[in-house]
Amino acid sequence: MKYGILALMVCTPAVFAKDIRVTYAGSMGKVMDQGLGPAFSKADNGEYQGQGQGAYGMARLLASHKIEADVFISINPGPMQILKDAGLIDDAVPVASTSMVLAYNPKGKYGEQFAEASKKNDGSWLNLLAKKDISFGRTDPYVDPKGQNIVFTLMLAEKYYQQPGIAMKILGSLQNPQQTNQEGGLLTRLESGQVDAAAAYESEIRSAHLPYVALPDEINLSNPAMEKQWYDTVSFTIKDSKGKDQVLHTQPMVFYAAVLKNAPNGVEQGKKFVKFMQSPQGQALFKQYGYAEPKGDALYAR
Repeated sequence: MKYGILALMVCTPAVFAKDIRVTYAGSMGKVMDQGLGPAFSKADNGEYQGQGQGAYGMARLLASHKIEADVFISINPGPMQILKDAGLIDDAVPVASTSMVLAYNPKGKYGEQFAEASKKNDGSWLNLLAKKDISFGRTDPYVDPKGQNIVFTLMLAEKYYQQPGIAMKILGSLQNPQQTNQEGGLLTRLESGQVDAAAAYESEIRSAHLPYVALPDEINLSNPAMEKQWYDTVSFTIKDSKGKDQVLHTQPMVFYAAVLKNAPNGVEQGKKFVKFMQSPQGQALFKQYGYAEPKGDALYAR
């Protein structure tokens, strides 16, 4: 009996953990903090803690041990590779997917024109974005996958609608400070009218019940069947942390989840949360918040 009591005393808190700490791509705020997180904590009788920001920035914080989490959820494989290289994850499984869209403020400048553009497939939204007096919001391609994806989308739109040069006319530069905003605040700026239009994922815009221009599969990065003919034809270059050129290519717009080896509430608790996201209840919540079903295979699967 004495030894049994001693064993209980030396067990780590993670053994009995019911809480869960999740870090995620900033665009997932509503589905995580209003949907999946509360549903899991209710079912597991524990506390949910969620933290979101640009996926690349979040991955670097986790890899440098500046923050800790049980689970990390990212869009695109790129941020997961940072954690894989740091030895913090074994694999990452797909849990949802989405596509690129152009969100707009219906009361903002050109709101009526964007509404008209949403009914057509003539590329008129491109010409609206190219106007000098429009305020266009996007995230930084150096720290956020969505910031990279809108660059790819505009490059593809330039080809699809046969409007050479319009992508850089809209962007100005990759890190144009007049356009790039922190991930968590971009939709707030759109809703408040600080920006007229914003690059977004269909999932987050449907979650927020905002109007948007749906884009054709050839440019919205959602359809694997379009990879060879369209998506693989564009790339651009940024500087990495060492100042060297890094060529970026399109990646699947799939949300991946991984359990971290240093999970503060334990690896098993992290696995339980991932399984919950994959369950019928979890997938129903994803769908409710505007996400599409997961696509493709697990990353790094043995």
